[in-house]
Amino acid sequence: MAIRRILIANRGEIALRVIRTCKKLGIETVLAASEADLDSLPAHLVDRTVCIGPGRSSESYLKVETIVQAALGVKAGAIHPGYGFLSERAALVRVCEQEGVTFIGPTAAQIEAVGDKLRARAEAEEAGVPTAPGGAVENVDEALVLGREIGPPLLIKAVGGGGGRGMKLVDRLEDLPSAMDMAAAEAGAAFGDARVYLERFVARGRHVEVQILGDGKGRIVHLGERDCSVQRRYQKLIEETPAPGLSAEFRRRIHHAAVQFTERLSYRSAGTVEFLVDLERDAFYFLEMNARIQVEHPVTEAVTGVDIVAEQIAIANGEGLHLQQQNVHRDGCAIECRINAEDPSRDFHPSPGRVRRAQWPSGEGIRVDTHVTSGARIPPFYDSLMAKIIVHAADRASALERMRWALAATHIEGVATNLAFHQEVLADPEFVQGGIDTSYLPRFLEKRRAVQEAHAHG
Repeated sequence: MAIRRILIANRGEIALRVIRTCKKLGIETVLAASEADLDSLPAHLVDRTVCIGPGRSSESYLKVETIVQAALGVKAGAIHPGYGFLSERAALVRVCEQEGVTFIGPTAAQIEAVGDKLRARAEAEEAGVPTAPGGAVENVDEALVLGREIGPPLLIKAVGGGGGRGMKLVDRLEDLPSAMDMAAAEAGAAFGDARVYLERFVARGRHVEVQILGDGKGRIVHLGERDCSVQRRYQKLIEETPAPGLSAEFRRRIHHAAVQFTERLSYRSAGTVEFLVDLERDAFYFLEMNARIQVEHPVTEAVTGVDIVAEQIAIANGEGLHLQQQNVHRDGCAIECRINAEDPSRDFHPSPGRVRRAQWPSGEGIRVDTHVTSGARIPPFYDSLMAKIIVHAADRASALERMRWALAATHIEGVATNLAFHQEVLADPEFVQGGIDTSYLPRFLEKRRAVQEAHAHG
């Protein structure tokens, strides 16, 4: 039966993004909103809004039963989870299945297969996809044996989550026992899972990910790769496609690896396979898979012309894939800057509050995904993302020029933002050259701090 009404179990720009596609498809939308979001732009643009609890996400957006009951209450045939919150929670998928509500995303088994980092790593190995030397360690003795085998530097990683929590860099084997204790404690507190594993640390690595779509029956298409190496504390700030400076053969291999991995899972819906590109060895390794739509999906949409949300809905509706691989064409270059309500001068401290003025850029090759207008309130409960500015042009140099113009045309008053910081990065020669590694932003910040201190003492 065709999906006629969708409950959007999310907020902010991604809720608005899903609403836009649903309107285009003639599908009714209901927003599941917390008390803090009842007056938000998405709440004004949907057909109906239901309140799912107080502002804190633990009392609203993260409550599985509340979300599913809201869908049943408004007779929504499907739930779109967006990203974050419950988007990768197998429990939500299971309750949806029990109640006869379509989940617009992968199966519970697929979410579990990739949510556990060790299991995902094992799946990658089974699929013939390269993984960084390493593996599971039950205790310090096992870690020391494996550590000697791989050789330092080593990275301790949490099995149950990401975002840098439970991750420790170890330069010397004698530091491994204490670092393991800290990583396990941190992982246990953050994810309720204290298990960790070891991998070789890649000193100069790029974060390159591949967007895929699967029909749930083994057929997969990829929509190319994105470079997400501009990161601060494992949080992405700028993304682009195509990834600069990769050879055609390297690109082909990384696309093929993403397809191989997801074919093994018979993956359903949109997903992203993330890789670490080792610049010193001209190799790449499987990092993880995100079983949901990504924040940075618009850059892929810009170069392919594919509406990824519409494809998610079609797949959930049982229509399978509308695309054949040979019909996916990528044209030009796209770049995305995440505009956050945070203060770079105060170590990027969040800056919630009332936005007195919000002026966003428009024009050829410019797209802005935002829920923030003049007078909007940025609540203190959630991620500080205000908007994504996406530009598309014939080549990278033109896209950079267009993004500089777009950033200069953006004006936000009332809250601190990272707008000027983005302008600084886009003017930096190392970024302009392209192909930067994941340690670029810490280096840039250090260089920036030194310049500021010199000016202060000058």
